[in-house]
Amino acid sequence: MFKPTPNPPDTDPTSPRKKTKTQKLDEAAERALDYYLNPKPDKPGADAAVGQLFTVIKDIDTESLLANLSETLASANAMVSDLAFDLEGSRRHVALGIQQLIELGGLLANRALDNVEPR
Repeated sequence: MFKPTPNPPDTDPTSPRKKTKTQKLDEAAERALDYYLNPKPDKPGADAAVGQLFTVIKDIDTESLLANLSETLASANAMVSDLAFDLEGSRRHVALGIQQLIELGGLLANRALDNVEPR
């Protein structure tokens, strides 16, 4: 069978000239969402886990770790203590129990700190 017209030339389907306005908007929205929701690490090969907010430096010395732990536990102890005096009944007992556990953790951290760097 004879065909009076030739086949159209092969074109790149992703050519920017042929994209519709909605396709361009979709691509722009996708780039914006990727930028904010899937950020690339600043340094290639960074060992931060996806979604991880806080990290501890690998080569930090034990004394600094224990000192910061002790200060963090002291802050948590103060917050729970303040909260416990605003509560009544079983909720207060729970808050005071948490306070005692925090205090115990602080004592253990301070003893470990003393063992690392005797005074």
